[in-house]
Amino acid sequence: MSKRRLVVVGNGMGGARFVEELVSRGGRHLFEIAIYGDEPYGAYNRILLSSVLAGHHQPSDIVTNPPAWYAEHGVALHAGVIVEAIDTHGRTVRSSDGGVQPYDVLVFATGSRPFLPPIDGIEHALVLRRLDDCARILEQARYGRRAIVIGGGLLGLEAARGLFNHGIDVHVVHLAPHLMEAQLDEPGAEVLRLQLTGLGIRVSTSLSTTAIRTDGDRVTGAAFSDGSVLDCNFVMVAAGIRPAADLARRAGLAVCRGIAVDDHLACSGADDVYAIGDCAEHRGRVQGLVAPAWEQARVLAERLTGRNLHASYAGSRVATKLKVAGVDLAVMGLKEPVEEDDEVVSYAEVRRGVYKKLIVRGDRIAGAIVIGDAAAIPRLTQAFHEEAVLPPNRYETLFPLIGGAPGPPVPAADLPDTAQICDCNAVSKGRIVKAVLAGARGLRAIRDRTRASTGCGSCTPEVQKIIDFACGGVPPGVGARTHGHGRA
Repeated sequence: MSKRRLVVVGNGMGGARFVEELVSRGGRHLFEIAIYGDEPYGAYNRILLSSVLAGHHQPSDIVTNPPAWYAEHGVALHAGVIVEAIDTHGRTVRSSDGGVQPYDVLVFATGSRPFLPPIDGIEHALVLRRLDDCARILEQARYGRRAIVIGGGLLGLEAARGLFNHGIDVHVVHLAPHLMEAQLDEPGAEVLRLQLTGLGIRVSTSLSTTAIRTDGDRVTGAAFSDGSVLDCNFVMVAAGIRPAADLARRAGLAVCRGIAVDDHLACSGADDVYAIGDCAEHRGRVQGLVAPAWEQARVLAERLTGRNLHASYAGSRVATKLKVAGVDLAVMGLKEPVEEDDEVVSYAEVRRGVYKKLIVRGDRIAGAIVIGDAAAIPRLTQAFHEEAVLPPNRYETLFPLIGGAPGPPVPAADLPDTAQICDCNAVSKGRIVKAVLAGARGLRAIRDRTRASTGCGSCTPEVQKIIDFACGGVPPGVGARTHGHGRA
């Protein structure tokens, strides 16, 4: 049987993961696979760009699939090549190198692009979306000691902390009334703001930037809607992202905010065309997170390889663990009550940087925000994922009582096997323990075997604790102890 020609447009985190999922299910025996990426390298973890900016990682540390990986797995990588047009009737892809690639199956994984607000002089601003952007920002940081970051979402705050680590005087300017408004409520955002200002990062909210001021090509400051002006040496914009759907729109596919897909991730307007990740809009929603993109990649790979023709995507129940500018934070589900019977349980110690809030529906967690209490995050995340029934006294969920006082962090040994440790890849404690007992004795081996901590990386300390627990402190080369975990 001749192979079908499969073309993937986009070699970011969604497209690269889809190819991995396809190959792991025998897809190279069913398809001739080609993938186009407009950056001149293999795939890398875009989430960790802020860590590269902060100096915690080198660019080589965040590479997931170097060009050699594609060659080894029989995948034709077109790196640094832009797909310019798609003919869905003739089933061809035309690229910037002059090539015309026929396809039988086409997958859009074009991701998203930074949103640049209509500000006079915006062309002089920097963005953080690619590895090359890190290099440009770090070059500016060598010579300029004052920076303005426009945007107080996750990326803007992470970038602000990264610049602050380089000794830059940073001022975050945010249009919305409070920071991270997509994830946090107002009290939680205020706790986060105080933590940032305590570090020395200045924050202004409810403030619109009207112009970036320059002297020739040199940035000198920014002007704002209240008439104020701030001096600076460079400006970085992190005002959100938009689905990269223009190519699909020009090809005649249905596009709203993103490329419209059904539960099979199939596009409307052409046969055998699919979309996953940031560029896809499913049931009116663009996810914009890595975990749903990877879930979509798995579902599509299951369908296209015939491993599970009934696989479908019904949306994601997302819990995200973050470390925002050094502050432990977790958000899951709703941030505000929606239905009349929704309960709200909250606790705050603003000076200590602690804020916890539950949205309870039907005795289960419908949403939660946790700031500054890393010990509470695994327990609440597990209850959210498992839709566990909460105790009648809700405070026991926020504060499990041990001798009448808030309990310490739950040791790795006491976590149930079902506890989800890595949210990006949906990896449980039991799966990590099983991999350790099968010989994956270190963090790198566990990442290769299970993919745990290969997304945002916030679960890395927990993963390491479970590895240490499963190994029982035995040095490499000696069999790990089972600790009673024969099953996973």
